[in-house]
Amino acid sequence: MSAAIYSGRALLSTLVIERGLLGGQAVTTEAIANYPGFAEEITGPELMMMMEKQAKNFGAEFVTADIESVEFEKNLKRVRANGNEYHGKTLIIAGGAAPNKLNVPGEGKFTGAGVSYCATCDGAFFMDRHVYVIGGGDSAIQEAIYLTKFAERVTVVHRRDQLRATKVVQEKAFVNPKIDFLWDTVVEEILGSNRVEFLKVKNVKSNEVETVAADGVFVYVGITPNTAILPKEITLSPQGYVVTDDEMKTSVEGVFAAGDIRQKPLRQIVTAVSDGAIASISAEKYIEKI
Repeated sequence: MSAAIYSGRALLSTLVIERGLLGGQAVTTEAIANYPGFAEEITGPELMMMMEKQAKNFGAEFVTADIESVEFEKNLKRVRANGNEYHGKTLIIAGGAAPNKLNVPGEGKFTGAGVSYCATCDGAFFMDRHVYVIGGGDSAIQEAIYLTKFAERVTVVHRRDQLRATKVVQEKAFVNPKIDFLWDTVVEEILGSNRVEFLKVKNVKSNEVETVAADGVFVYVGITPNTAILPKEITLSPQGYVVTDDEMKTSVEGVFAAGDIRQKPLRQIVTAVSDGAIASISAEKYIEKI
């Protein structure tokens, strides 16, 4: 939507094709407190609706459809969606990335109500609480350490008896007095009434099942960029993200990428907005050249 705002303001014919609710992961966030300019918390849906309205004010059009295919010609990009074909001189790929789910009962019900996939986004809402972090890689352990700024206690649940995170990250976690570990353990169910209250966990070696009290659950079992539909001409990183330069240019001329779908060190609303603005300006410059 940031790209649409900038493109529309530049008087470019701008179309946004979205398969679901506008805003991706942001629209599922219960409260946003770290986006500049909002001293008071704002909900994800509220912020996304404001961005949509702003883009429409500048002439951007929106279509709800599932992308079926994308094709590139020299100065023409074709997108087929729901049986229709759309074409333009440039394309900005902003398909985002989806956090991998545990796929256990209660996870969907409590997403945004105690289940989170972003400690940076939601950690401050768990001040002096007991939260669980699911995973054993760098992201899980780094976020567990971050959560100790707010939570009274952080328990890392990992299905193995040792972490996959790098040694330096592990060492920081092991010496942190607020962090403890549930080894060889998986989550089988997330329970509660209106919010997360309990976790049902199982030891994979003993098969013992117990229910533990929990105020929140942060899930870090990987993230999958939404790149499956992209043609092979688009270069991806080993992790599957779109590779760009600082101008958001991809490996295909006239095709740009923005937001969580691209290879980058930080995935937040503020960085996605920045990416979109840069991608739009780069697209405008490309159009002026051809």
